[in-house]
Amino acid sequence: MNFNSTFLLRIAVAIILLVHSVPGMFNGGINAFGNLYLNQIGFAPIGLYLAWLIKLSHVAAAFCLLFERYMKWAVLTTIAILVAGIAMIHWREGWFVVGGGRNGVEFNFLLIASLLTILFPSGFGKEIN
Repeated sequence: MNFNSTFLLRIAVAIILLVHSVPGMFNGGINAFGNLYLNQIGFAPIGLYLAWLIKLSHVAAAFCLLFERYMKWAVLTTIAILVAGIAMIHWREGWFVVGGGRNGVEFNFLLIASLLTILFPSGFGKEIN
């Protein structure tokens, strides 16, 4: 583990990705998302597999962030999933996650900004490998 300038941010985002994914593997949340949401909006018959792929990619990305390996893959894949989440779920709920609304885009927006900061710690002029 590298204790560089993005260390705390990488830890925080990794924890968020893990906590958002792992419980659903054991409490039926991923299966419900796949069967009761993705399949219903047109991804049948692969909604369940897609839901598991999304959550497993979050777990893999968390470990990539922790150990600074395959960072570009981890960040870009996670950003793509977050953008899809905004387009498919969060956009119609507005900006706020809580308070002024429910389930809005603000949290995904913050995660995307955090992931871009991890990928480009010196700004957009330089990137890490």
